[in-house]
Amino acid sequence: MSKTTVAIIGTVGIPAKYGGFETLAEHLVDQLGTELDMSVYCTTKKYGAAQRQTHYKGARLIYLPFDANGLQSIIYDCVSILHALFYADVLLILGVSGGIMLPFVRWFTRKKIIISIDGIEWKRNKWRKLARWYLWAAEWLAVRYSHADISDNESIQNYTAIRYKTLSHIIEYGADHTLAVKPTNADREQYPFLANPYAFTVCRIEPENNIHLVLEAFAQLPRHRLVMVGNWTNSDYGSQLREQYRGVENLLLLDPIYDQRQLDLLRSNCLVYIHGHSAGGTNPSLVEAMYLGLPVIAFDVTYNRTTTENRALFFKTANELVRHIQRTSIADLKYQAAVMKTIAHRRYTWSVIAQKYAFLVRTVMQTSAKSTLISKAGRQLPAHWLVESELAHLSTPAYFYE
Repeated sequence: MSKTTVAIIGTVGIPAKYGGFETLAEHLVDQLGTELDMSVYCTTKKYGAAQRQTHYKGARLIYLPFDANGLQSIIYDCVSILHALFYADVLLILGVSGGIMLPFVRWFTRKKIIISIDGIEWKRNKWRKLARWYLWAAEWLAVRYSHADISDNESIQNYTAIRYKTLSHIIEYGADHTLAVKPTNADREQYPFLANPYAFTVCRIEPENNIHLVLEAFAQLPRHRLVMVGNWTNSDYGSQLREQYRGVENLLLLDPIYDQRQLDLLRSNCLVYIHGHSAGGTNPSLVEAMYLGLPVIAFDVTYNRTTTENRALFFKTANELVRHIQRTSIADLKYQAAVMKTIAHRRYTWSVIAQKYAFLVRTVMQTSAKSTLISKAGRQLPAHWLVESELAHLSTPAYFYE
């Protein structure tokens, strides 16, 4: 019996060296390579000629000359989808940029479509009005015309249930690729701050990640060191913040680090992890910090509350973050670290995540229609059904207004 052929669309590519979707693609290939025949689309913009492999961990790599992010991601995803129609049984599409193609795939082919909507992309502050409108339309088409859609967080499942009257499948991210690294003498020489307690953050430098709030808070805390890793030069927002806080001695603002060991070294030896993300769903950087057993102070949105099972510390303002840093004892931080680690080891491992994807592939191969949460005639979620089911969180859509 031949293997089901799966095309993974929407990532920068593998080997992973960029972000969460790329790490996901690499681990799916690693975990499911013997069960599925997999191909991954990659962009030549990030992989030079010398780096391009034809295969990686058994998966075929297909290169396209378009950027996987920004405006070109629409072309990148659409061309990937068209190409995949010639050979793939299942199109696993990460992100909604190519959503405009999916009605045609459903109308004119028998290919199966699985879509991960990657949070509520159209609500991100970085997009202009026209881009937001396109992403909203692409999201609607992606959910409407897929055979199954994935939410990486209960709050995103809540959103799709309310807006689209469909029940998405919750599949989070794994984090067990992260390792606790004991500093060597060379590490201490390269990063002298390892010798003393410090808070740590790694993220893209964007307004929705509340970098300005975190920096404002720690600028008021000269006795507390903050180490922040990010792409400071990619935007005016990042450049202006770096210039504004350049002279603040307790703030160490580092350029992006893509080496996994170095990143794990800085994360696993910090006293507390600060997570400022306010958009998306289950952020990979958060579950990685949890898996390493770090205490977490996170921005107060439902995505972060569901990821941490409401057990982290939360802030909405710089002053709230300051109070947490000043008033939380070392003993309380150690206790919370143990709680975060327990949650992550139970929920966020790649073997669990990969098997959820494998199950979903088997499911869509056996059906021609998408199962919906309620009928077209229904306009409201039945409260009694929600309360009695294991999906009671769907009855409180506070996320919608964040």
